[in-house]
Amino acid sequence: MTGTREQFRPADHPNDHFVLTTVVGSYPKPKWLNRARDLDQGEVDVTVDGRSHSGAEIDLGFEEAHWQEALDDAARLITDEHERAGVDVVVDGEMRRNEMVEFFAHRIAGYEFHGPVKVWGHNYFDKPSVTDEVAYEEPWLIDEFEFTAGVAERPVKVPITGPYTLANWSFNEYYEDDEQLAYALADLVNQEIEQLVEAGARYIQIDEPALATTPDDHAIVGQCLEKLTAGIPDDVRIGLHVCYGDYSRIYPEVLEFPIDEFDVELCNGDYEQLDIFTDPEFTTDLALGVVDAHVAEVESVEQIKRNIRKGFEIVPPERLTVSPDCGLKLLPREVAYGKMENMVQATREIEAELDRGEITAGKAAPNAD
Repeated sequence: MTGTREQFRPADHPNDHFVLTTVVGSYPKPKWLNRARDLDQGEVDVTVDGRSHSGAEIDLGFEEAHWQEALDDAARLITDEHERAGVDVVVDGEMRRNEMVEFFAHRIAGYEFHGPVKVWGHNYFDKPSVTDEVAYEEPWLIDEFEFTAGVAERPVKVPITGPYTLANWSFNEYYEDDEQLAYALADLVNQEIEQLVEAGARYIQIDEPALATTPDDHAIVGQCLEKLTAGIPDDVRIGLHVCYGDYSRIYPEVLEFPIDEFDVELCNGDYEQLDIFTDPEFTTDLALGVVDAHVAEVESVEQIKRNIRKGFEIVPPERLTVSPDCGLKLLPREVAYGKMENMVQATREIEAELDRGEITAGKAAPNAD
């Protein structure tokens, strides 16, 4: 893979060095969007003439078109929020998505839903079942991408749940084993990426959180990636996001994957696993989490700069992407925005220090702090 990051450099970029900034994907939804969803589903309690009614008992006058308008408004708002923070490559915060497997399963023929499954504590997941051959019947993300690209002034990244996670986090009631299901899904993801590329997408992120929990299957993931990147032009950037887990169990095998960028969650663990990526040499681009998606406090610019310099211990600046550890959807919205804003400011300050020769890859100058 030879996809280049230089195509994402803003025309008015202030520094000679360019360290790409982006986000992983999800972002807190505006509270009013949840209210609109409840109206769409007829679940809101209302009071009329002093009498209480449930939404299912009266005509709320809220139609599907209104729900779609609400989704458009939320996507436009959050895309603008990413741009105001200064992020180089933006997403819409996944405003149209409910959950990373369920969203796609509803759009793939062969899947069925039988109700929520308890996954941990009091949390439930509407885990789907594969009951027939999976098939690609209609695009999954084209409308989302085209709308976001139409309202954004900066390049747009498209996160897609990977075939291995789609298989691993589903009940398999049709295929011989999960490996065969994953390969079948990889062919469908390839079709979707081809459609996205035709629509203008140049940055695709494959989300495979299941890889870190079942590391013995890295060969399956590699084969899935070969399938889903087949025929994709070299100027399309392919990233692989694997959040949490013991990375030593999948490294260095991930270096053989046909990707441009490997995205890891290390900030939450205070970079204890950083040394894993030094032996053997890290040969792909690194997307490094520099703010913690699990902590509802905004890191200072100076702290984020220290975290960014951790990345230079693995790759030179021209191969480093800076992002949050993971999606930010569980954080208060003002905290999520503050993290992005400080992340971008820290990155631009690091670039300026690189321009002045105060930092070299793998080592910060004594006065760099």
